[in-house]
Amino acid sequence: MDKRKMAEYWRKNLSMMTVLLSVWAIVSYVFGILLANQLNQIKLGGFPLGFWFAQQGSIYVFVVLIFVYCIFMAKLDRKYDVYE
Repeated sequence: MDKRKMAEYWRKNLSMMTVLLSVWAIVSYVFGILLANQLNQIKLGGFPLGFWFAQQGSIYVFVVLIFVYCIFMAKLDRKYDVYE
């Protein structure tokens, strides 16, 4: 692969990681800590939503983001012919 394509591949990879990590930071920090009091007014399965985001929601979101990243990278690898 030439340098231009390698740079484009890496740029797309970094942009996807930035988006996914931003989503995770928002869910875990903003929803789990900063907005916890407001979210606690809503109940999910009998528990306050702010508590749910702090204890379980961010973990679930992180696992989903791992799968999203794997799917995205599989497509990107095939597009740039760097898959195994």
